[in-house]
Amino acid sequence: MNRRRGVPWLSYLVVVAGAVLTAVPFLDMVMTSFKGPGESGTLPYRFLPEAFDLSNYRAAFHQLDLPLLFRNSVVATAVITGSVLLTSSLAGYALAKLRFPGRDFVFRLVLSTMMFPPFLFFVPHFLILVHWPLAGGNDLFGRGGAGLTVSVVALAMPFLVNGFGIFLARQFMVAIPDEVLEAARIDGAGEFAVWWRIVLPQTGPVLVTLGLLTFVDSWNEYIWALLVSTADPDVMTLPVGIQLLQDYVDPSRTMPIVMAGLVLSILPVLVLFLLLQKHYVRGVMLSGLK
Repeated sequence: MNRRRGVPWLSYLVVVAGAVLTAVPFLDMVMTSFKGPGESGTLPYRFLPEAFDLSNYRAAFHQLDLPLLFRNSVVATAVITGSVLLTSSLAGYALAKLRFPGRDFVFRLVLSTMMFPPFLFFVPHFLILVHWPLAGGNDLFGRGGAGLTVSVVALAMPFLVNGFGIFLARQFMVAIPDEVLEAARIDGAGEFAVWWRIVLPQTGPVLVTLGLLTFVDSWNEYIWALLVSTADPDVMTLPVGIQLLQDYVDPSRTMPIVMAGLVLSILPVLVLFLLLQKHYVRGVMLSGLK
């Protein structure tokens, strides 16, 4: 009996230790954002600031064009998230419930896209956007201008379709009974109506999970945003702008101001997660069971 009672306490201890290790870096970032000049990086290390100073946040606002950065990040993230949810649910439904020649090959092709890191295709994507016809001063053959690299569209183009999202949606939709879909078809419903009225309501939790994961990845994307911003600084996003803070502020205040910028950039993600936390946990649990 004692051994049985001791196992849950050990599990709780492991969970608490993991939570502390996860939360400490976040709390340290918040505390550092309030530190004054010369407090960060000194020994012995001080976790709490001597006085909570809001000047770092004012400096971040002063050094960065935050409305522009927020606009670019919000537009790119919203377009990517919406596109991934739409394409993943449509493709997942087709691969899970429709019968057509080459379906298994297409599914394997989708799975193969998950084996390559995204940055492997950044240079080809950039060249395609540079030579996009009739955009950014280009002629019909994609010559003479900068193409789509000078627009916010360039931030979202490489991420509009997600192989993992298609795989996740397909795996969840496979478990939906075919009899329910056949009954709807017998009643005269087309495939779009079946997808919209029957399949989507049942896949809500997994789509919320996919949307949240996509939102976080898109919001924090740095390498592609940095590459695009070299062509036009007006399409710079928050992660790129915050990184550039280190080149323009006083070295003795660099880290606190950068941390203040990071706190500002993480707030939308944190608020969204808190609002959708219940649906996110439910989607993860259901995805694992399916």
